[in-house]
Amino acid sequence: MLKHIGKHGDKKIVLLFREVPEESHMCLLVYSDLLPRTYHDEIMRLVESPSGQDALSFSDVLHRSTFADGSNCLLTLHKSGWIKKVRTDQVKMTPNTRSSVMLNELNKMLDEMATGDAAKKQMEDIKKGVKTTTEAPIREIGMPPSSVRNSASDGVLSDSDLAKDRLKQAERMRADAERLLKEAESLTNEALQLDPTITNDNKSTKKKTASKIKKD
Repeated sequence: MLKHIGKHGDKKIVLLFREVPEESHMCLLVYSDLLPRTYHDEIMRLVESPSGQDALSFSDVLHRSTFADGSNCLLTLHKSGWIKKVRTDQVKMTPNTRSSVMLNELNKMLDEMATGDAAKKQMEDIKKGVKTTTEAPIREIGMPPSSVRNSASDGVLSDSDLAKDRLKQAERMRADAERLLKEAESLTNEALQLDPTITNDNKSTKKKTASKIKKD
């Protein structure tokens, strides 16, 4: 099963953002076969990499990666006008040769996965090649670029879109950090109940470690 790849009509795509901030019915993608060969090969290598397959949003991987010429992958795609905005109900994700699912349905399933058994069953059906959805009529937003464009109406990822996405990621990270801190505090309290002396041992260890680092 290979994540982040699919089709928009008869064009092969790599999905960058499953949803556009404040426009959950829209996604951002690149038409992989229209990219220059060197960029295409590097993008596909990243898609197939462990980090690419582990990422919920492929844009995160592109943001951390560079092309052979040293340019940032996500910014290069953005500035060159290759990123397009398309309705999620017009994008078919094709994780393998046997199965497919429309992106709007996939987004719904992923949002429900944490609590919904029905969504988990649908995901298993997709992996087995069971057809689950019907495609909406194709209507492209933005054609392959002949030059660099910055208009959001052309379907190009704007700086504002990037900023909003980064803010959403920051909010999620803050929420995760707060949750981890609460879990750490709870584990600490449990440890103290089991062995009240462990705090002194930890402090002693920390002091010794800090002293060693200072001397080094």
